[in-house]
Amino acid sequence: MTERKVTEKKVAAKPTAKKTTRRTATKKVASTFMIDAMSVGFKAGDVYQTLKDAENALSVAEIAKAANITTEETLLGMGWLLKEGKIKGEDNKFLLA
Repeated sequence: MTERKVTEKKVAAKPTAKKTTRRTATKKVASTFMIDAMSVGFKAGDVYQTLKDAENALSVAEIAKAANITTEETLLGMGWLLKEGKIKGEDNKFLLA
């Protein structure tokens, strides 16, 4: 066997140099979940319970925040409930039908 030599390079710091940090923007990665009847049904249940507890019309963003789910999950659940006639929309807000 041959051995590798590891060398370290030391750099002297300049006493007057300011240390700067660079901040980089991070991308928000969308959460992934299974899109099947069961998972969408659970999201519909979350949306329904949120609207039931609120007792007034809520926007999509308000529903998502109150139900602690993403906007996409909220829209999937709302689609399910709209198809069943359980919710209705007025002025970009939704409430139980």
